[in-house]
Amino acid sequence: MTHNRRQFISFLGKTSLSAILAPHFLISCGSNTTPAITENISEERIAQLKKLAIEALKPSDMDDLILTKGLNYHTVVKWGDSLNKQDTFGFNNDFTCFLPLDKNNPNDGLLWVNHEYVNPLFVSDFNYRDFKHPEQHRTNEQIDKEMYNVGGTIVRIKQENGIWKVVENDPHNRRITAKTPIELNWDTPIKGKTTVIGTHSNCSGGITPWNTFITCEENYDSFYGETEYNENNIASHRPSSQGWEKFYNYPPEHYGWVVEVNPKDGKAQKHIALGRFAHECCTLYELEDKRVVAYTGDDSNNEHLYKFISSKPGSLKEGTLYVADTVNGTWLALDWESQPVLQNKFTDQTEVLVRAREAAKLLGATALNRPEDIEIDPITGNIFVSLTNNKTKNDWHGSILKIEENNGAYDALTFKASIYMAGGEENGFSCPDNLAFDLAGNLWMTTDMSGSAMNKEEKPYMPFKNNSLFVIPRYSKDAGKVIRVVTAPIDAELTGPWFSPDGKTLFLSVQHPGEQSTDLNNLTSKWPFDDDNIPKPAVVAITGDLIEKMNFLNLIES
Repeated sequence: MTHNRRQFISFLGKTSLSAILAPHFLISCGSNTTPAITENISEERIAQLKKLAIEALKPSDMDDLILTKGLNYHTVVKWGDSLNKQDTFGFNNDFTCFLPLDKNNPNDGLLWVNHEYVNPLFVSDFNYRDFKHPEQHRTNEQIDKEMYNVGGTIVRIKQENGIWKVVENDPHNRRITAKTPIELNWDTPIKGKTTVIGTHSNCSGGITPWNTFITCEENYDSFYGETEYNENNIASHRPSSQGWEKFYNYPPEHYGWVVEVNPKDGKAQKHIALGRFAHECCTLYELEDKRVVAYTGDDSNNEHLYKFISSKPGSLKEGTLYVADTVNGTWLALDWESQPVLQNKFTDQTEVLVRAREAAKLLGATALNRPEDIEIDPITGNIFVSLTNNKTKNDWHGSILKIEENNGAYDALTFKASIYMAGGEENGFSCPDNLAFDLAGNLWMTTDMSGSAMNKEEKPYMPFKNNSLFVIPRYSKDAGKVIRVVTAPIDAELTGPWFSPDGKTLFLSVQHPGEQSTDLNNLTSKWPFDDDNIPKPAVVAITGDLIEKMNFLNLIES
């Protein structure tokens, strides 16, 4: 199923050029990549920006971060950079989120960054390729280094003379790691604990209406494995790929949650009510009565889309978790009290939430093709979900799902779902991942083609070359076009797009450059071209006239 440009504009929901600059959804939506501060722009500046054309980059397989005309970048922070006397920036940065310390000053604030996983070749100097039985050669020291390099970072950054820099030794600077004690926001202990050790597999995230960070534990089974149940409901342990459970006996059930972090002191809590699975992100919306709706997807083949609706203002504990039946357009309650089929399988609501994937399937939830990022359109209020791909169903290029809640109510229990098959050679990109809307409602999108499949003649991704960042304008003669504006270094993906409050900077992670390197003498990437030539994940700040133009595109075109 393919759609032309005119259909894509309709799918996105084009509005009149006179739409207000800061629509209601920007104000109400708790988790939003969209800029929140507006400022006047002069007629002279509008005229200048109008002359700037949006030029599409060609696909690239070069080992560099390449930007189109009107954009430039500088590195804000990279793996190993000092935060203070104790801490350094972690590995494989993913989701980013910026909160200004003063809402009237968009140039000084706290940057949260996820650290999803590690490459032991770089982090702990362990190369599994050197051993016939690599698991027999792992050490406690290696595991400890890896545990430190996942989780998240809070770091204060300031923009001076157009350059964002880390404020080293600022008291806000801190690390959250796989060894940080974290409370469970739940009344019932899980595997005997109300406080667990660490967070890891931190992929995407969000921000709460009360300005705390949200980070999501995605592929949690990579580190401590998973508990699996057979047809007789008897449990067994599936080993992890990283083998941490051989050194630390932490139950898999302590991971796979949505985690909230207070930016002021780093205190964290895991929200059990939102269910346990491979959370890609968690996008929050605050209703008029201050209750909260949270959308989150399970980033795995044939898994599901979820929605939590709180029953009390500002709560991520009291409420009901639902899972989507996108065929019939209904939200199905993962509620042990009201669902006999769940009572027959599980002992209580806690077990339903711990085994949310099984519960969702018992209720008849729709199997989806890796639901990843979720964003709310600031113009129409519709919910967009990137479905990256599903190779088991021969869906190599993915799609974008649009959810229209009944009567536009986010606490509605019925909705309309539609799919635009955006991925594929005809439309110019493959495997949509992170999404972001700018101030004018243009859609930005990163891609997530696997490093093992990119630039391979025998693979379906050859025409696209390296992963990229795209923008789809909502207005102008380019409306509906899918325009490549940034290409990533070799093996890397671009993740975590987040606009500064004034819309003049786009923060972006460059994750896992050089990931396919077989050893330190055969590096596939050397980005960001440090003296040691070791590839390093980093957060960059993208600025330039094109960023400003896109954020004011509705005014420019009116």
